[in-house]
Amino acid sequence: MFDTIAGLPLHALVVHAVIVLLPLACLGAVLVAYRAAWDRRYGWLVVLCALVSTGAAFVAKESGERLASRVGYPQTHAMIARWTPVFAGLLFLAAALLWWWDRSEGEPRSTRTKLVAVATVVLAVVAFGWVVAAGHTGATAVWGPIVQHTQPGTFPVP
Repeated sequence: MFDTIAGLPLHALVVHAVIVLLPLACLGAVLVAYRAAWDRRYGWLVVLCALVSTGAAFVAKESGERLASRVGYPQTHAMIARWTPVFAGLLFLAAALLWWWDRSEGEPRSTRTKLVAVATVVLAVVAFGWVVAAGHTGATAVWGPIVQHTQPGTFPVP
């Protein structure tokens, strides 16, 4: 199920969604955690972005395992990337809870909502760092050997 799409590895396609959407969700989560009014207005967008990036991270993990069974197991990338869906999911839960409470409470934020806002920022920072590390180790595993063994202008283009 998570192997290929149109003859291409699904993993190579879906990781781009994670690499774009999860950092956007992280940035949005930090911004809406900073200001309750922004959360009430744009929080739904952050929650949606976090939800889609969580789903994409799960598909990337599963499809990456299928791809590894074909081309080999990149140890470092696999160890890091397996946690990306977890941190994305936790960010989604925190952002959703923050948005829900910000919509149901008035100004100023209650102590519990402030604590969730702080947790959301922490999770956003962790998720951002994690997706950067996962993306970097994945790109290094794929492109590192190719770049090391070629000189500019010498790689044959079909």
